[in-house]
Amino acid sequence: MNLNISVIIPVYNAEKFLSNAVNSALQFDFVKEVILIEDGSIDNSLKICKNFADNSRVKLFQHEKGINKGAGASRNVGLRNAQYDFISFLDADDFYLPNRFDAEFKVLQNQADADGVYGALGVHFYEEEVKNIFMQKFGIANAIVADNYLTTVKEHIDPKKLFQHLCGYDKTKGVIHLDALTLKKTSLEKHNFCFNESLSLHQDSDFIFRLAYYLQLYSGDIGVPVATRGIHLSNRITSIKNNTTTYYRNRSKLYRSLYNWSKKHKIPKKYISFFRYKFLVFYIQSIFPMENIKLIINKFFGRKDLFASIFQKRK
Repeated sequence: MNLNISVIIPVYNAEKFLSNAVNSALQFDFVKEVILIEDGSIDNSLKICKNFADNSRVKLFQHEKGINKGAGASRNVGLRNAQYDFISFLDADDFYLPNRFDAEFKVLQNQADADGVYGALGVHFYEEEVKNIFMQKFGIANAIVADNYLTTVKEHIDPKKLFQHLCGYDKTKGVIHLDALTLKKTSLEKHNFCFNESLSLHQDSDFIFRLAYYLQLYSGDIGVPVATRGIHLSNRITSIKNNTTTYYRNRSKLYRSLYNWSKKHKIPKKYISFFRYKFLVFYIQSIFPMENIKLIINKFFGRKDLFASIFQKRK
């Protein structure tokens, strides 16, 4: 089968990394367009974008008046303007590896019902200092383990069970990263998928949860990286520490979004309760940052579903 791919790259203050990201996408002939959405950068990102726009495969967009609207709004511009059959995403400080789309060819050819394919994301540390921060954040004691860290679903999951897996209802671990995901454009259009622009962070996680509920997403290369996340001092993975008010506030906004979506679309009650519970736990922690708040909640209310039902009644 032919893969004709549109790659969507939101760009904000990424002058140090942007060229590497764009070139990593252009290495593939079947990437028919790279869509850059410049998001009001205050560095030289716009100039670099304009230079790339001389390439017929690169399209440049900006928000009205060149203002900053965030990654969600920028990716939505990309979705509205993508012209080709498949959609992939890339952050401007990350890059694709040569095997990025190998599994997509195989899976999409063999699985007629596949709406998308996801793989594993590796890491690249731009400074030694950020490696230490990364290791502390994820509880990694060995530098070799850090260098080979994968963001991935760690075993092949039946697409019909993927949403349940992402909600933590089984013993397997792992998540999907947007950089390692390829989607059929028609599948996105069928469900009017877009990113939640009200979320300043975690729009990607919110998007992936909803994708997994409605679409048939198959695993591709999950044991080796197909793309690489650039870790540096300016990105959120190093700048926002775990167990802080900011961390809890952003997580509570994610789960509030998912709770509102799940309730509006009347998905099974156990998931509505799960999202409500997660929202409340993180919301309370954002107000009262206590390490053991989850244990306290469970001690007082016994079970997640009981706590969720009490909250529902009070609403």
